[in-house]
Amino acid sequence: MFLCKKLCNKCLLKINGNCLKGLFCRVLYSRHHSTRRLEEAYKLTKTKCQSKKLPRDVNPKAVFACNELDLKEVKVYGFDYDYTLACYKPSLEHLLYNLGRQTLIEQYKYPAEISKLEYKPNFAVRGLHYDIEKGVLLKLDSFLQIQFGTVYRGLTPLSNEEVLNLYKNRIIPIAYVEGHTKNAQLILQESQSKMVQLADLFSVPEMGLLCNVADYFEKNHIDYHPEILFRDIQSSIKNSHPVMHQIVGQNVHDYIESNDKTRPFFDKLVHAGKKLFLVTNSPYHFVNKVQARKPRFFTDVSRPIRVFDEQSGTHIWDRVTKLEKGVIYYEGTVKQMQELTGWRGHQVLYFGDHPYSDLADVTLEHGWRTGAIITELTHEIATLNDPEFKKNANWLQMLTQLIEDHQDCEDPEEQKILAKWMAERDRLRNDIKYVFNKQFGSVFRTYHNPTYFSRRLFRFADIYTSNLTNLLNYSVNHTFYPRRGVMPHEYISYFV
Repeated sequence: MFLCKKLCNKCLLKINGNCLKGLFCRVLYSRHHSTRRLEEAYKLTKTKCQSKKLPRDVNPKAVFACNELDLKEVKVYGFDYDYTLACYKPSLEHLLYNLGRQTLIEQYKYPAEISKLEYKPNFAVRGLHYDIEKGVLLKLDSFLQIQFGTVYRGLTPLSNEEVLNLYKNRIIPIAYVEGHTKNAQLILQESQSKMVQLADLFSVPEMGLLCNVADYFEKNHIDYHPEILFRDIQSSIKNSHPVMHQIVGQNVHDYIESNDKTRPFFDKLVHAGKKLFLVTNSPYHFVNKVQARKPRFFTDVSRPIRVFDEQSGTHIWDRVTKLEKGVIYYEGTVKQMQELTGWRGHQVLYFGDHPYSDLADVTLEHGWRTGAIITELTHEIATLNDPEFKKNANWLQMLTQLIEDHQDCEDPEEQKILAKWMAERDRLRNDIKYVFNKQFGSVFRTYHNPTYFSRRLFRFADIYTSNLTNLLNYSVNHTFYPRRGVMPHEYISYFV
């Protein structure tokens, strides 16, 4: 075996007492290597990967920082309700799906046969885009690239060739995705872009209904307009919310996860002298607090705050000149709230589950600090912590580097070996994708890039976590520091 004699006494790359440093130098950086050397490089890289200790597990109850956040500066804590304070059970998705399907049949006169289409709870993930022009559901990364293997018409995946025939390119123009307005809200995007992103958890059953009905139309050769189908299903789900609120209100334990840590969390904040408020779209009788009708609460310039009289169940016309504890307010704008309270910028930390309607405007327009509640983190982190996943992820990193270092060879026999490496890399990438979700993979990643959803999350959220009460593990004076990431031009690390 070739030995690096100068370094053999202190080199850490040893197997059976033999130093591998010189061999790596010879194999990895030779410009004219033989097929044997390629095979040796593969074996040695594999051995190195297997000799490394696996990364430590990620704490599923941790709070993760995108931006430095000092809680000592926070005087006021604000909260959304749905999927932030109230964490719903999977049964709610089935309920919304069934109500939406019923509305399609009864109000929009869709075929009665669609009543047999059952909800598929693990089909879609949050953050996908629906192309209202072409009628496909797909996943985009942070560079607006389509992730092959995640483009569906109904329940049928499109091949890579079909995707390229449809879009002529893997990268979709930003105007097609987002429209032409800067920092456009989702409502604006729907009318100006060709795509709609389904970014909240209520949209998951909506996507399930959309794909089921489209699949029914496709298989039965029924002509339909993709945008009309989307609008009808969107309206059906939206119009089902009042009925959903009524059913959930009567059967709370069937639909909402109980969390005995919620009260201690609020008590901790109150005892520390923090102010608390709730902003929600849900009606008073359901939430028993406040109705603000987001996102207009965050975006409208002028819309008076009104008092809701609990005894009469009506809204009072009196002018609101101050906000008082225990009083229920309706509508209004965040600008008015700030004027009435004096709350400003970094003093306010607002938590929500939707990166756009909950978090984008308050951070971009008002300078509030923001926290995202992303319930999918529980499943995602459990997957990341699986030893088999860690092994595959580490080997994928090292195999990719091996391919990159040897890809410029011109010998036909060497190119065959490289083709085998590429095929193995493709299998690994698909294996890593499937363990999160068989159709669309991880909410946070495409094969190697962050998803479009991740990009928006990291831009608009200072911190994010799987459950609000995870903050009980931190003091009210804690500072969250973002991890120093590795830029492409900085040092290389094989391991995540």
